[in-house]
Amino acid sequence: MAKEYSGSPKHHQLEAKRKRLTWILGVSGLCILFYVLGAWQNSTTPTTGSDVYSKVGCDGNATTSGDGNSPVNPSSTNLDFASHHQVEVDSSKTVSQFPPCDMSFSEYTPCQDKVRGRKFDRDMLKYRERHCPTKEELLLCLIPAPPKYKTPFKWPQSRDYAWYDNIPHRELSIEKAIQNWIQVEGDRFRFPGGGTMFPRGADAYIDDIGQLIPLTDGTIRTAVDTGCGVASFGAYLLKRNVLTMSIAPRDTHEAQVQFALERGVPAMIGIMGSQRLPYPARAFDLAHCSRCLIPWQKYDGLYLTEVDRILRPGGYWVLSGPPIHWKKYWRGWERTQEDLKQEQDAIEDVAKRLCWKKVVENNDLSVWQKPINHIECIKSKRVIKTPHICKSDNPDTAWYRDLEACITPLPEVSSSDDVAGGPVEKWPKRAFAVPPRISSGSIPGITAEKFQEDNELWNDRVEHYKRIISLLPTGRYRNIMDMNAYLGGFAAALSKYPVWVMNVVPANSDHNTLGVIYERGLIGTYQDWCEALSTYPRTYDLIHASGLFSIYQDR
Repeated sequence: MAKEYSGSPKHHQLEAKRKRLTWILGVSGLCILFYVLGAWQNSTTPTTGSDVYSKVGCDGNATTSGDGNSPVNPSSTNLDFASHHQVEVDSSKTVSQFPPCDMSFSEYTPCQDKVRGRKFDRDMLKYRERHCPTKEELLLCLIPAPPKYKTPFKWPQSRDYAWYDNIPHRELSIEKAIQNWIQVEGDRFRFPGGGTMFPRGADAYIDDIGQLIPLTDGTIRTAVDTGCGVASFGAYLLKRNVLTMSIAPRDTHEAQVQFALERGVPAMIGIMGSQRLPYPARAFDLAHCSRCLIPWQKYDGLYLTEVDRILRPGGYWVLSGPPIHWKKYWRGWERTQEDLKQEQDAIEDVAKRLCWKKVVENNDLSVWQKPINHIECIKSKRVIKTPHICKSDNPDTAWYRDLEACITPLPEVSSSDDVAGGPVEKWPKRAFAVPPRISSGSIPGITAEKFQEDNELWNDRVEHYKRIISLLPTGRYRNIMDMNAYLGGFAAALSKYPVWVMNVVPANSDHNTLGVIYERGLIGTYQDWCEALSTYPRTYDLIHASGLFSIYQDR
């Protein structure tokens, strides 16, 4: 009799283990086989840029190969997550680049072109105002830098030095040699800080002014220097926390504004002509003219009337040079005593009719002050009829607006001791205090809460910008422009760095907020970005735009 039989439990267990092992080995073998086949099938790599481009696509269906003929199955495409910036895109799908302009356009300023300007009237210097090219005259090329252009000096060294190759003009160093405007030293210019009326230097000159008005306690923060030369006045006011808009025309003093901006000093091309300066009413705490050659007494005092418009209530106008102190200088000025006396008397008369008070005349300096409100001025107009108070609707309007021979009205006050429009804080509190134009509700839709929210937003964003632009605190980025400044939050957040910001409010924006920006102790200008800015090429280190293009999407 057999000892074992086929139906025993031990036999069945051995048979089950054998079958399970055979199944595992079979499946494993199949897996290895298919893996090897798959690896072999995909082992062919693209050999050209067009092959790569054809195999790295976004289409879920079959794509077209580089030659546009044979289809490529996405299932056979390598999954490649590496960047492929070297891939050549079909040139027919790219935008053609602007070619470089001829080197003769290296310092081209489209809206202050001297050749085009000759076509316009010379009366009131209209030919030196903005005259932008027509559509047919537009240059569709890139302005080239001079052949040996170098990165400008960092601030604060740039205040005193600039590379000669960046602005190859020696004219001022020769013409103004005695006055120490600018000197050539080897491969660079040096700016000694001199000026026509401050032979001892701008620093000493500003100290003299500081003896007459409160220049260093934060009361005066924004200034405008008309006929600025190379802007040494504004350059040396900076260390006193006074921010100056230096303006001068593009005239025979070649490149003076370009020199100013190369130094890292706020400046723009501008002129007292037939139109308002591109700034709002009640913008500047101080206006200055040092032998700026502006005929203040002419046109029934029209130019002083414009200074009155842009001065803040209680603001100062400082004048040096002809005709001030004419008894001492009349021979050197090559004018008669009678002529100079008549000019000064005429200026004194215009200032009186504007309701200004003469603060002092001391040696080469005369200082007037605008009233803080118009209560007494309105009373005086019953006796002094001209100039009358303007009837215009918006004194802040200044883009291509003709000058008016009338006094810009100030906001009404209830007491003769009140500052029209409201007082501003002293600097630096002024930068973040709610501006009077907002607290009074004179700008529809903008409240104190929105102002604070905007400040917080830009403080956060600038902290982020600083991580991206690590050189921001070093002086390498000095001249900055905000193309759509709104409330000036971007510039205010940058105020702790060694930079200055040109805050631009587009002339066609919904809210005219440039007055708010000036009330914060910042500076800026109006601009229509369908036209060129009143500046030279290569004058800004960083340009910032937020919400700009939506304003012009239908232009």
